[in-house]
Amino acid sequence: MPGLRSPSKKDVERIAIYPGTFDPITNGHVDVAARAAKLFDKVIVCVAVNASKTPLFSAEERVDMIKVAVKSIINIEVEKFDGLLVNYAIERKADAIVRGLRAVSDFEYEFQMALTNRKLSSDVDTVFLMPHEKYTYLNSTIVREIAKFGGDVTQFVPKHVKERLVQKLKDVPGIS
Repeated sequence: MPGLRSPSKKDVERIAIYPGTFDPITNGHVDVAARAAKLFDKVIVCVAVNASKTPLFSAEERVDMIKVAVKSIINIEVEKFDGLLVNYAIERKADAIVRGLRAVSDFEYEFQMALTNRKLSSDVDTVFLMPHEKYTYLNSTIVREIAKFGGDVTQFVPKHVKERLVQKLKDVPGIS
């Protein structure tokens, strides 16, 4: 039957890629990563290096913050990547790409990306995971805006991320 794995594949490590910009990582991202870690043998959280975006944090800073945020989840690795996600997934021998869905508004874009990725490689599936409902409104842009205007982001990001965010915003000209 199409789509079913052969019994011999049962002993093979099941790997998922959880990609994103993570600028910065939020509690919602950590929640989705933890959910993925329950479903797969290994989850690679990969920080996208996207030339069309100007992130607040460098890719290295984001990798470091994520490593601290997920350090208690033993089957998660953190890396950065640049290029086509499907190619990266194939290179890492991943079975799936994990994408978080917060609301119906996320679905259309994510659905298009999943179908495009399937066209590029039918061997890599996309798995949609919803974060805990207390994080469904949360994204990195909102967190950056709150922090930029001096709001408290304690409930939205891990403690070390809040500290790095506050420090980073002090260092950015024109932001107080």
